[in-house]
Order: sequence, then structure tokens, then C-alpha cells
Amino acid sequence: MAKINNPVLAGFNPDPCLFKGKESYYILVSTFEFVPGIRVYESKDMVNWNYKTSILTDTDLRGNGRGCSIWAPFAAYHNGKYYVIYTDVKSTRVPFKDVNNYIITSDSIMGPWSKPKYINSSGFDPSIFFDDDNKAYFLNEYWDYRLETHNKSAGIVIQQLDPTSLDLLDQSKILFNGTSARKTEAPEIYKHNGYYYLLTAEGGTEAGHMVTVARSKNINGPYEVDPKNPMLTAKDDASLLLQCSGHASIVAGPNSEWYMAHLMTRPLQGEFPLLGRETSIQNIEWTSDDWLRLKNGTNQPSDYYEVSSDTQVTSMPHEFHDDFTSDSLDYQHWNTLRVMPNSSWLKMGQQTHLQITGGESPQSTFDQHLIGKRQTDFKFQATTELSFSPISYMQLAGMALYLDIDNYLFLAITYDEKVGKCVRLLQSVKGEFNIINDPIAVKNHTFTLKIDVDELLGKFEIVDGKTTTTVKDNVALGFLSGGFTGNFIALDVIDMAQKNRAKAQFNSFDYLPK
Repeated sequence: MAKINNPVLAGFNPDPCLFKGKESYYILVSTFEFVPGIRVYESKDMVNWNYKTSILTDTDLRGNGRGCSIWAPFAAYHNGKYYVIYTDVKSTRVPFKDVNNYIITSDSIMGPWSKPKYINSSGFDPSIFFDDDNKAYFLNEYWDYRLETHNKSAGIVIQQLDPTSLDLLDQSKILFNGTSARKTEAPEIYKHNGYYYLLTAEGGTEAGHMVTVARSKNINGPYEVDPKNPMLTAKDDASLLLQCSGHASIVAGPNSEWYMAHLMTRPLQGEFPLLGRETSIQNIEWTSDDWLRLKNGTNQPSDYYEVSSDTQVTSMPHEFHDDFTSDSLDYQHWNTLRVMPNSSWLKMGQQTHLQITGGESPQSTFDQHLIGKRQTDFKFQATTELSFSPISYMQLAGMALYLDIDNYLFLAITYDEKVGKCVRLLQSVKGEFNIINDPIAVKNHTFTLKIDVDELLGKFEIVDGKTTTTVKDNVALGFLSGGFTGNFIALDVIDMAQKNRAKAQFNSFDYLPK
């Protein structure tokens, strides 16, 4: 018996869709404004998981707001073809919700993928269900701006879909109004022993998050809610390691054992989920009266799951080194914001290592020139060696802890009229900007920046020649948690005077868990 500790996907890996492909099991997760979009993890045996690929490599999310863009991908393997359904969220400003739902297909999880087929915009978290008669159904949460509540998720709608053309047929129908927990979303249908089972996420994606299960003999309902609902939640026990548990999908694994993947957080001090929303897996089972339950006998998530297998459990490595001598970024680790990098601002190779030219500021939703790696550990050290010679305070290059456009810490080499080239620590907390330190002069052309993180405290240093200077110690990091994503360690170059003029060369990057 193999025992696997949760979470299986640490750091920003939310909204998991777990399914069986042609030969492997896969988990797809949301990527929001970071690209390439839709990360895919693979396991041959439900024991060990590894990054496989990213699907959306030709998408333009520029202008999409904080916490928008690629939400909750769903995937299915049907008649030899992979189907991936996802939402591109353009705006979440209430009372409206501007969302576009798409389907793409491929004969292989590695692609190539078809051109996105637009489906609808009535709500987010779409999915598809193929029935035994080869009829296809499209589901999504639907949004009603007329509701007086802040969250205006009104329930789940279903609509038949032509399985060949992927065109919607007839009109959508309200399938499920949700329970008193409200905020009903993330619908998925499974068929088992003559019943259609509808899984939804309810209660919001924070402390009240939960998985609701309802069933019907007819795909169009009415659906009966499990009398022991919720099927999964952490809302009643703040001592649990896995909090905010919900948004789930299920699969029949090896030896006909069943598993459920779900999102969760591990908040520090009970309130700061610095790593964002992560993915865990639970053992589940069908009861004698055909309900779906956790195998641990409760409705609370376990810290581990088990697989009947002799396979040795190997942890996904978190330590990472990059000398940027290859021809392209390693997208297992690196992401950019809203649009894939191009040669106008990013170059790599034996001669240049990583050269980035200056883009827009950390608050821009259009043309930031940064690459970021997910934070996957509560304690780590990140270092980068770079060369940079700014001639204006509008030019900056360095390393950041970056949550989103409103929340970041940027250890930046820049220019000051009194001291010349210098290092400064820039901070934005919920959009409120502050420069933490007075300018510290930098003498050399090449230097090393260091960020040490010990849970909710950060230390920022520069090594200039043989001199190590602490720019700022004991910086509170709790503000880098919350929202839909997780914290990134980013390499960023900015030129607010003239884009693509300032150039910084990064010779290496290291991420070392402690």
C-alpha cells in the first residue's frame, strides 16, 4: 500500500480536474493570468505526479484584471479524443461577470490543440458530459446580476451540445439551484449504477468551501441532495491541515478504487495561505445505498491518501536551478504574465543567459516583462545573479515576491540622482505603494540578490563584490496571500521611460527549500 502525503501539487495549483486519459491519469489546474495557461500533471498509477505540459501557449490575456483570465479547466477523454473546456474571465467587477467559455480538442494531451471554439458567456466553471447514448451536455455556473448578494452565482445550467460540431442545441435549462450554502459553482456530472451524480462547489472558495453531491435517475433532474451533505469540507475544524477544501472531481483509479482531487489551502497562523490554493487527493467510496463518501468515514479531508500499489512514493522535487543557457524557458517552473514572451524582450542562450528588456510597471495588466516561479515551500531561499546599469529611476531590474498587480515586494536595482546606481525595496500592499528603504549605492556591474523567506517573514539582501548588505529584514509577508493565485518569485525588468531600452542579464537563478 502506497501512502501519499497531501498536498500532491504544492503552491498555486487550484481547481483541479482529475480524469483518466488514454494511458495515464491527469490533473489540470487553473492558471489565471499566468501563461502558458492550463497546467497538466500526469501519473501512471495515481501514486507519483509530475508536470507534463501546459496547454494554452497562444493566448492573449492582456488587459484582463487581477484574478481574472483562465479559470477552472475541465477535461474529458472520449472516443479517442481529449476535450478541454475553460473560461477566460475578462472582468469580475460586480454586479456583472464578463466570462467567455471555450472548448478545444486534441488527439493527444501534448497537442496540437484545435482553435478554441466559443460556447457561451452565461457563467464560469464549464464542463462537458458524454452520456452512454453519445449525447453531450454542457454545464456551467450561471450568474444573475439582479441578486442582492455580492456573490451572484445563482445555480447550475445544462444544455445539450452537438458532440461533433460542438454547437449548443436548444436552450439552457436550470439544473440545480444549489443548497443553503449558496455560491454554487464548478458543476461536473458522473454516471454510476444508474444514477447521474452532480458534484458542485459551494460556500465560496475560502473557509466555508465545500463539495456538494446530488443525484438523479434523469440527467435533467430533479436532483436529490445527499442527506449527509456536504460530502467534503473543512469549515467546521480550524485545526485541520487542509483548509478551504472544495471544488472537486473524481476518477476510478487502479484496482477499481475511487479518488477525488480537490483544492485546499494551508494557511499560516490560521489566516495566511501564502502558497495559494493547492491540490490534494482523497480516497472515496460508493456506499451500499449509492452515495459517494470519503473513505475516512468523515466529511473532512485527510492529510494523505492511499493507493493499492507497491510503487515507491517519490516527492516532486522543489529545488530548482537555472543558468538560462538553453534556448527557451522551462515552463515546468517559469511563467509570464498574460501573454507568452517574445524575442523583442526576452533572449536566452549560452552567450546571453537570460536577457530581459524593460517593460511596464508591476501594476500593469498589459505588458510586464517578468518571468515568475511558483512558491512551493513556506521556507526557502531564492538567489539570482544579474548585470544591470540603469541610467534613470524609471529603469529597474531585480527579483520580486509577486502575488498580483496590487501586492508585491520588488528588490530592484535602479538609479538615484544623489547616489547613482542603487538598490531599493519597493512594496505594494492592496495597491498602496511604498519604498521601504533609502537608496543603497551599488558599485559593481554584476551582483547577486537574495530573498530568504521564513514563513511570514522575509529578508532581502544584495551581494555587491565581497560585501553583503541587508536591504531589509523581518519584512511581514502575510499580505502576499489571499485572492485566487499564489505567490511567485519573479525576475522583472522595467523601463517606464522607453520600453525595451534598458537591458538586464540574469546569469543564474536558484530556488532552495529550507
